[in-house]
Amino acid sequence: MDKNKLVGFINKYHLGGEIKSTKIESNGKSLSTRFISGDKSVVGSVKMDKFDAFDPSEIGVYNTSQLLSLLSVVGDDVDFTIDNMGGKFVSLQMKDSGHGTTSKYMLSDLSVIPTPPPLKNLPSEFELELKLDSYFIGTFINGKGALPETETFTIIADNDKVNIVIGFSNIASNRVTIPVSVDNYSDIEPISFSAEMFSSILSANKECQNATMKVSSAGLSKINFSIDDYESEYYLVSTQSNT
Repeated sequence: MDKNKLVGFINKYHLGGEIKSTKIESNGKSLSTRFISGDKSVVGSVKMDKFDAFDPSEIGVYNTSQLLSLLSVVGDDVDFTIDNMGGKFVSLQMKDSGHGTTSKYMLSDLSVIPTPPPLKNLPSEFELELKLDSYFIGTFINGKGALPETETFTIIADNDKVNIVIGFSNIASNRVTIPVSVDNYSDIEPISFSAEMFSSILSANKECQNATMKVSSAGLSKINFSIDDYESEYYLVSTQSNT
């Protein structure tokens, strides 16, 4: 099995280190996970089809960075084995098919993995629906890199046009303003979200050519990506509403 396919799945929930722990489910043909950040500012899910390297299982990954490091030891073509002891999945064995090198990651009890809450009380309406193309994704990532200390970005809707502004302020400030294509428009007040988290989401899905972002004035945005065998969805809580 191509190791890089699993690494791509992991990166889409790990978000550059923002999400450290999660439960991964396999039905023998696909992998899926739901996750929540430590500060509860983002809840998401990732699914990867056409992956039969794992037997049907539910495994607890407590330290995702450690798993990625152990995956880096073996080559691209890897045989995976999930060890079961007393009805519990206890370790993930990885064997380099070409050279025989092995690495072993100890799985965690599912009780210590944060469980995302059910998505209740979602807004009845997302007033804005934005198209995020490859130009936007690359430009936002570069813009956040140019303003590393900037914590938020703001969505400005005015006269049927929408701009996303990194570093928006009512006073003079360094900022990056990116016009965004709109599929559905309504006038809403400016609303801000974590620039660091959004940049991490975009970086994890930067190979996507077209994504959608829905925004609610209630303080929530929903971002969807569809890339080859991956489906990713993220709910991002506005900085004003995040408590």
